[in-house]
Amino acid sequence: MMLEHTSADTQAAAAAAATLHLRITIVGATVDLLRDVPFHEAHVGLVAERMDITTDELRQHFPSWDGLVLAALDRWNGSRMDEVTREVGDGPTVELLRAIVASNAEDPALMRLLVALLSVAGNPAHPMATYLRSRYQLFTSQIRRGLEHDIAVGRAPHTMDPRRGAEQLIALYEGLQLQAMLRSDLDLVPAFDRAVARLERGWMERYEPRAAQRFSNWSDGGSWEI
Repeated sequence: MMLEHTSADTQAAAAAAATLHLRITIVGATVDLLRDVPFHEAHVGLVAERMDITTDELRQHFPSWDGLVLAALDRWNGSRMDEVTREVGDGPTVELLRAIVASNAEDPALMRLLVALLSVAGNPAHPMATYLRSRYQLFTSQIRRGLEHDIAVGRAPHTMDPRRGAEQLIALYEGLQLQAMLRSDLDLVPAFDRAVARLERGWMERYEPRAAQRFSNWSDGGSWEI
């Protein structure tokens, strides 16, 4: 009787391992598909075709196409972020963003997918929006906490508000990568370096609202220029 139970347990474990391996393979095939095919053209049938299985067989493991896309994104971006984090170590937050920018420049398919999913996240009614927005909030929080740490250890000026600094740094990162997708003449990493150099110089000064600056210039005898 004990041998029968042992045999059944072994078979169940083998079946579970085979199922896990198949799911991992499906996610990998989805990553490969999204490398080759624009997000708006990709669908579950193309993944099944690449794996030489039916769509119904694939849906037994991933009933939702959106869920499969998110699993592929986590695999693809997670692996990249592990490499970037190891490379930067305990370096400044600006260097972390620069490493991400460089990684995106080397893997434009991932950059295109991330930009496409930002658009999806912008639609609150989309099934993926809640998850994508939560991941985006985690990313912005990571950058803000990184800047707080940089200020604490003297790597960033105390005149910089970490929350505003994170907004500005991410705006450079996202805006420049969008331009790089649309402009063949833009070299992404040097453009990021130039913009960050200007941004960091501004962080060394206390923020003064624009209206106050204009009033100050006018009261000092300046003139309005249009």
